[in-house]
Amino acid sequence: MTGTGAGTPGVCPALLYADARAAIRQLTEAFGFTAVAVHQSEDGSVAHAELAQGDGVVMLGSKGTGSRFDEAMRGAGPSGVYVVVDDVDAHHRRAVEHGAEILMPPADQEYGSRDYMARDLEGNVWSFGTYAPRAGG
Repeated sequence: MTGTGAGTPGVCPALLYADARAAIRQLTEAFGFTAVAVHQSEDGSVAHAELAQGDGVVMLGSKGTGSRFDEAMRGAGPSGVYVVVDDVDAHHRRAVEHGAEILMPPADQEYGSRDYMARDLEGNVWSFGTYAPRAGG
């Protein structure tokens, strides 16, 4: 397996949304992501976007583009994404202030993490917590 450069994530979740612009708005405003890149198709849909949170990146785009990835994801259900954050309670307050649907309020876990869960506008479940998994190698 090849490594990545410093600051380059080795794994990036990729999600498709019926309304990718609304998803970008929610992820940046409510969940604190930073839009690194947003590329528009000729029809105005989001062809590809990259949103950063800490040293991680999530990629997303619009459903219905007819791309190979869009075809492969047809009929796929919601996804779950875990994001490491330093201050779970402050992050949770921000999400609540922006109207995010909270599935589980901040709670201390048996394994030492503090986590909360929210659902985005299209049903994906986002978990935010202090547990930071480490990649091998």
